[in-house]
Amino acid sequence: MSYRKIRAQISEVNTHNFDALALEIFHYQATHSPIYKAYIELLGIDSTSIQSIQQIPFLPIECFKNFEVKTGDWLPEVIFTSSGTTGQQPSSHFVQNLEAYLQNTRRGFEAFYGKLEDYCILALLPAYLERQGSSLVAMADYFIRLSKYSQSGFFLNNIEKLSKIVQECQASRTPTLLLGVSFALLDLGEQYPMDLSQITIMETGGMKGRRKEIVRSELHSILQTAFNTQQIHSEYGMTELLSQAYSKGDGLFYPSSTMKIIIRDVSDPLAVIGNERTGGINIIDLANIDSCAFIATQDLGKTYPDGSFEVLGRFDFSDVRGCNLMINDFRDFANNNLRI
Repeated sequence: MSYRKIRAQISEVNTHNFDALALEIFHYQATHSPIYKAYIELLGIDSTSIQSIQQIPFLPIECFKNFEVKTGDWLPEVIFTSSGTTGQQPSSHFVQNLEAYLQNTRRGFEAFYGKLEDYCILALLPAYLERQGSSLVAMADYFIRLSKYSQSGFFLNNIEKLSKIVQECQASRTPTLLLGVSFALLDLGEQYPMDLSQITIMETGGMKGRRKEIVRSELHSILQTAFNTQQIHSEYGMTELLSQAYSKGDGLFYPSSTMKIIIRDVSDPLAVIGNERTGGINIIDLANIDSCAFIATQDLGKTYPDGSFEVLGRFDFSDVRGCNLMINDFRDFANNNLRI
């Protein structure tokens, strides 16, 4: 199948044709992505033998820190970068078509929550606004532009102004999405505790070095008390992805139509394990047709028969010898042969 036909099908993908389209994209990328092709060959895998998504090898997410992970030859319209931590190399995601990314985020959100234009969008994302290249900021900016409410916008450090606007939305029962990074929502809750029981509060994770990391259940409990609400929603996404998953507060994430989660064995990165067993999160992101649609993350989780999944934490790579060896072997090979 040609690139044009594959891209046309991505926006129409559903549970019935997902696996078939994923295989089409795999064979396309195994041929046209230099980094992914080299990785598959280093593993000693014949890409033509792959006949199911369970057999697909997933590219370690660390490759986005060292290489231009691209399928085909093109110039990026935008480069998304991760925030990273001090002393660490950030990830770079080269994006050929920004509009395709934005449209995909819209389809993903609206499938769960309804039309964006009907929401007042309040974005509390200080750590992301303070740097360049955030995919989350690009998504939030697009959502804000789609909203029909003039109050929609970003709030960097002026949480007093935000508290007034969000209370006005609460009082008028205006459908509102308060999208915030975890530490900023905690700041808001501590300084301006209030009744936001009619507001959709969605955390995007991460303390970004501003606060001590805490588990999601504890974070949600604190925010529920501060804002007098029974549910805190969550968004699961990352720099290396062009699709998102959402949780409405029960701890389970549901991926958008272009995304599927497969769990790998913690000691054998090429082995797939079944539902309700803890392992490494592999992500199929069909929207990533121009980079790599098959990514092995550093997150731990488990899946369930209905397609939902949990995120349980991060890998301790000192305990994952098989994964370490595979990644190090590829890094050495790629550094000598493929670095751009």
